[in-house]
Amino acid sequence: MFTNSRAQDFLAVVLGAFTALSPLWLDTSDNARWTLIVLGALIAATGLIQMARDDLIVADYAMGVFGVLLFISPWVMDFTAFSGASWTAWVVGVVTAVVAVAALPAMNQRLHNMAPHH
Repeated sequence: MFTNSRAQDFLAVVLGAFTALSPLWLDTSDNARWTLIVLGALIAATGLIQMARDDLIVADYAMGVFGVLLFISPWVMDFTAFSGASWTAWVVGVVTAVVAVAALPAMNQRLHNMAPHH
């Protein structure tokens, strides 16, 4: 789905920054605010790490885990009453997880091409 341009990494940075900054314009509780800030920053950080070291495959997996955690966070952290924060977590969580999963075949193909063949 993605090419070697690593568009998914840039998208992760944008999604993470949007999520981390969203408590500035959304009505949130303390749980929602800190969940969005922390998971947003972690998602953005994985994108930045992948931009710097595109051979670090663990960042793609981490991005997927952070996306799933963000998706389930409204229920786990009990902020479903704050619809803006909840929808941000659900939408960004799904998009982040999909982007991370879509990036894995490209990463696996690059690693396969670098492996010595006998």
